[in-house]
Amino acid sequence: MFQITASTTVAPAGVALFDQENYKVDYGESPTTDAAGLLIRSVDLHQTALPERLLTIGRAGVGVNNIPLDKAVQQGVVVFNAPGANANGVKELVLAALAIGARPMLPASDWVHGLKGNDIDVQVEKGKKAYVGTELLGKQLGVIGLGHVGGLVANSASSTAFGMHVVGYDPYIQVDTAWNLSHHIHHAKNVSQVLHDSDYVTIHVPLTAETAEMLNAEAIAQMKPGSVLLNFARDDVVDEAAIIAALDRGHLRQYITDFATPKLIHHPKVLCFPHIGGSTDAAETNSAKMVVQTMKNYLETGNIRNSVTFPDTVMDFQAPVRLTLIHRNVPNMVGHMTEVLANYDLNIVNMVNRSNGDYAYTMIDLDALEAKRLQRIANKMAQIENVVRVRVIEQPK
Repeated sequence: MFQITASTTVAPAGVALFDQENYKVDYGESPTTDAAGLLIRSVDLHQTALPERLLTIGRAGVGVNNIPLDKAVQQGVVVFNAPGANANGVKELVLAALAIGARPMLPASDWVHGLKGNDIDVQVEKGKKAYVGTELLGKQLGVIGLGHVGGLVANSASSTAFGMHVVGYDPYIQVDTAWNLSHHIHHAKNVSQVLHDSDYVTIHVPLTAETAEMLNAEAIAQMKPGSVLLNFARDDVVDEAAIIAALDRGHLRQYITDFATPKLIHHPKVLCFPHIGGSTDAAETNSAKMVVQTMKNYLETGNIRNSVTFPDTVMDFQAPVRLTLIHRNVPNMVGHMTEVLANYDLNIVNMVNRSNGDYAYTMIDLDALEAKRLQRIANKMAQIENVVRVRVIEQPK
């Protein structure tokens, strides 16, 4: 029986996947002392102590900046998220933002709602000229990052429904994503090719040390005068001060973002949303279901998919017993493990090892063993220098 602590903000349809036969769920924003899993959305865990028994944290969404990843890895806690689960919701908001960037719909609506008198129709006909916009058809859209969201935005914008000329850049594009991109999308070799001639630029990259302030003053200076910048990725992938300066001097026409800050919300050329990119019923449900399924798979089999701290590590569970080890990625770790097993005259049925930076993950399948003997072996494994956590998992019935 696994104890799970779930945030009350997580979609109930996802929490319901924890079956009562194998899981006991309580609700809270921080894990209980006996929790094996913690399921959250946006709660900040940086000041939260992670209990010794905690095995996994599931983020029902994409961004994990609210989770202390280094601390989690050091304690042998595997962190999962739900990549792509909210991609359609974000895509639709980005497309709406493109339309808002082309047509001054919000100011026009505010103006109409402020009219008074019995001659509204006359006032409308006189005043509507102040709200003339442009069309997206034939305009160039630059897409930086062609992952789950960026790829959907690029495909939709290049379709006959929008008729935009789309230029995309992503040096890390995966094969499956590339296959799903429309052949109408032009692939740029660098960011500069995206920025120079695009009427609209939208960025869809994760926040990393490499992408922090990716669109800085130097990059923004390369953008087409009068262009519109959209940011529905993360606030820190752009240099806010550089954007404001570009708006003030007229180099950028508008900045539309899902991340509000004190300096942005009162700027006349900025439109801010309250981080609602993935805030749809479908996206929240999909995210919760996806991350719960990966948490369950890890807890029950040791297999890892969609972890932000470890690479995908999957092995068919065809043996009676599985040992899993989280350990530092140093030489001869696998040799130390197999030496322990050899000392017990044990046969390895199957084995897989994957590394990610300073840490690695190993799964070892073994023949059936008497419980006490198996526990002694697990204890020996735990005593190996640089081993962080050892688990014993019996094959699911």
